Amino acid sequence: VKKSRMDMMLTGKDIRPAKAKKMGLVDLVVAPQSLEKVAVETAEGLANGTVKKSRPKKKSLMNRFIEDTPPGQHLMWDKIKKMVDKNTNGKYPAPYAIMECVKYGLSHPNGLDKFKKEREEFAKLAATSESEALIGIFDGMTKMKKHSSEADPINVKKVAVMGAGLMGAGIAQVTAEKGYEVLLKDRDDASLGRGLSYMNDNWGKKQKRRRMTQYQYNLNTSRVTPLSDDTESWKRHFSGADLVIEAVFENLELKRKIIQQVESVTLDHCVFATNTSAIPIGDIAAPGPEVRRPENVVGMHYFSPVPSMPLLEIIPHSGTSEEALATAFAVGTRQGKTCMVVKDVPGFYVNRCLGPILVEVSALVKEGVPLEKLDKAMTNFGMPVGPITLCDEVGVDVAAKVSTYLSNADLGVRMGGGDVSLLSDMVKKGWLGRKSKQGFFTYTGKKGKKIGPEVTSFLKEFNGGKVLDMSETDIQDRIASRLVNEAAKCLEDEIIENPTAGDIGLVFGIGFAPFKGGPFRYLDSVGVSSYVDRMNGFADTLGEQFEPCQLLKDYAASGKKFHG
Repeated sequence: VKKSRMDMMLTGKDIRPAKAKKMGLVDLVVAPQSLEKVAVETAEGLANGTVKKSRPKKKSLMNRFIEDTPPGQHLMWDKIKKMVDKNTNGKYPAPYAIMECVKYGLSHPNGLDKFKKEREEFAKLAATSESEALIGIFDGMTKMKKHSSEADPINVKKVAVMGAGLMGAGIAQVTAEKGYEVLLKDRDDASLGRGLSYMNDNWGKKQKRRRMTQYQYNLNTSRVTPLSDDTESWKRHFSGADLVIEAVFENLELKRKIIQQVESVTLDHCVFATNTSAIPIGDIAAPGPEVRRPENVVGMHYFSPVPSMPLLEIIPHSGTSEEALATAFAVGTRQGKTCMVVKDVPGFYVNRCLGPILVEVSALVKEGVPLEKLDKAMTNFGMPVGPITLCDEVGVDVAAKVSTYLSNADLGVRMGGGDVSLLSDMVKKGWLGRKSKQGFFTYTGKKGKKIGPEVTSFLKEFNGGKVLDMSETDIQDRIASRLVNEAAKCLEDEIIENPTAGDIGLVFGIGFAPFKGGPFRYLDSVGVSSYVDRMNGFADTLGEQFEPCQLLKDYAASGKKFHG
């Protein structure tokens, strides 16, 4: 049982053809054009004896020690278990069942017992809540690929992207990869160069890892036309664009000016999509001297980094045409994104749910809960990273902007109970997170990360030096309940279409524990009634920010479930 074969079973990773042959998984690797001919010849050869059956590869001395001796097997299984523990945090039962089946098979090489063991383990796994949750995510993704619309999308061939920063370049990359012609525009050649370098570096890494051929690399780069304000022909290029996506600074006046600029050079059918993460689409599209075709304006909110984040929020304003909405959905789907249509409200869906979490984290820090304990509690809950690390990764400045914006929006008491000046004060100090090498953590080298004396001193000033030994369950419930309540409120207010969209949005948008299936499946599994009781307990002791929304109260009273 070589490590690479265990990797295949435990992770489901694809194996490249050359490596598969080297491992002995396949006997021949052929060009696609020759596959049928060689397969027929090989089958005939095996039948008439001219082709000999392959023999198992001889084990090296080291592999014989590892696989065939008790000390070697002990070392191997110990190492594999540590790897599984690290990758799953003990939250997914399937890898452990796979290990048990392989162990059993090795110790029972003869007879059919090993197959019986595998059937029994599979049956147990199929009945777990984790299985139900993960199947729910898969079914939800399939369901969300279809957009019911009265209108057909326009035939998009050329996509223009305004802004070549991290977001714009990422959008341009995934668009070019899917066969669209792409115009990438920024104000000057230097900004444009950084965007092109970002795309070329990403494609170069794929090529180096043999995930992309040189031909595909050349094809992708050839589809991107770089343009700046100084490029005399940019208006002529834009006249052929069917969809324009802007990814510039979060400034309403600037975005409306860009629409005016785009409308003056594009045809009437051209759809204009804004990648804003905060500004209401209705404000950007409000009819006026700058906006003559408001029906063509729609929100397409991507998540960073765009090439690896699978979610796309599509936000129509009250005047967005069905054709523009269908076009945004069709392009997003072709880009490889799972698209969810969201109502035009502050924060849309994902960031709206993130706001109360940021407030609650600031409240817990104010009460003296150590940063490492906050992170550990939420990774043990099932999040990919804790909230402190999340702030550093997305940028403390971004987190501060979201929390401040939503605090002044329409969420009312649901954004209360904390002190988000924690984040804005860090921004004033230039502590922007990993990108500035200093956020809550101080970053050194590729993996070095610690809480430095400056941050310790800053936190003492913020919370008066308090240190609170809060239970992990209380930390988890306080943070998760703020998130879950906001998700339910979004469903109540019809910001999202249904619980499936709500689950997929938070699993793909912020990494809500996939094995729990999303906030609504999580509520179903723990029981809405008991969760509402837990929240009411927090509301009594900590404040009205924990009061469950009316939809949760209704489901608790009726015993209804969000899924079936």
